[in-house]
Amino acid sequence: MAVAIICEFNPFHNGHKYILETARSLTGGPVLAVMSGSFTQRGEAAVCSKFHRAEAALQNGADLVAELPTVYAVASARRFAQGGADIAASFGDVTHLAFGCETDDLDLLSAAADAMESETVNNRIAELMSQGAYYPQAAEAAVRAVCGDAAAEVLRSPNNILAVEYLRSLKGSAIKPLPIRRVGAAHDSEKADGEFLSASEARARLRRGEDASRYLPLTPEEITFPELTERAVLWKLRSMTASDFKKLPEVGEGLEHRLTAAVRDYNSIKEILDAVKTKRYTHARLRRILCCAALDITEELQARRASYCRVLGFTDAGAGMLKSCTFEVVTSVAKPLRSGGENVDFLLKDILATDLAALGYKRVKPCGADYHTKIIHQNSAK
Repeated sequence: MAVAIICEFNPFHNGHKYILETARSLTGGPVLAVMSGSFTQRGEAAVCSKFHRAEAALQNGADLVAELPTVYAVASARRFAQGGADIAASFGDVTHLAFGCETDDLDLLSAAADAMESETVNNRIAELMSQGAYYPQAAEAAVRAVCGDAAAEVLRSPNNILAVEYLRSLKGSAIKPLPIRRVGAAHDSEKADGEFLSASEARARLRRGEDASRYLPLTPEEITFPELTERAVLWKLRSMTASDFKKLPEVGEGLEHRLTAAVRDYNSIKEILDAVKTKRYTHARLRRILCCAALDITEELQARRASYCRVLGFTDAGAGMLKSCTFEVVTSVAKPLRSGGENVDFLLKDILATDLAALGYKRVKPCGADYHTKIIHQNSAK
């Protein structure tokens, strides 16, 4: 028996430690963390390296840290969840998928997940969006109209929305969902709550040069700044045509033409986002699109299913877990790249993402960290 967690740990803070420890105590088994690598769902480089975040997780409750392919790490909640669930399901030992959310009422979360599978609900969402509603509000309103207030209320929180997507991704799987009620500071809160701080505020304090060590079990020595990668991203965007933009995930309804014009009319990512933003295309969605543009992640690639487990670190118990993995286990990126196969395209994006993120540090990092950084082996027994 083992439990998996799909995560970003951006950065790893006391709330994440609580989730890992609670998942272990509830299941009694080792913990697999399927963690975003060098870029996150925000469409920007993680605040510190994936190797630092893996080390923090291994020191604080995880037994095995596997990288969520970048192709899914910068995707919509649906694909983010499915990519992580696929890796979790590749482990015969994994019996549970734990996740932090605002409610641990599994029946309520399941009702919301079922609602999102409903054709009636999805038709209503499409209708509301055609009338100008944002997707999150349209989804909540549609579920409220068809399934009632209780299920709709679930969709008002980002963590609950991800929880619903995890449940949808587990359909047909033997893995059982394990919701864990979050403690401490609320999502994106700017205020600390005891020993807990939201990830967004932790990033802000680190980037302001403030001491956040009270809230982070392992404080990163070096961090990224989104503005430092901006020129590289702008260069990539300016090299693209409308047909290039059209190949990206989530691009439709002529957005490619608006992007092409905005890239040529404006000189910063913020200006481009502001110019292109609509009720259908929110800032969050557009940031993901621009991130996919920078990394050459197409809709065709993101729609595919990867079948590898890139190991970033492990304990002795984690090493034992790897024996039950049915995916290609990657401990060295060079080997699968030499041998070829269906996972090469995904691994190349992981490597590219790390090299792009290397530009985000005040002292630029060299290329190739994915090739020369050793896998972390945490010796302490759990």
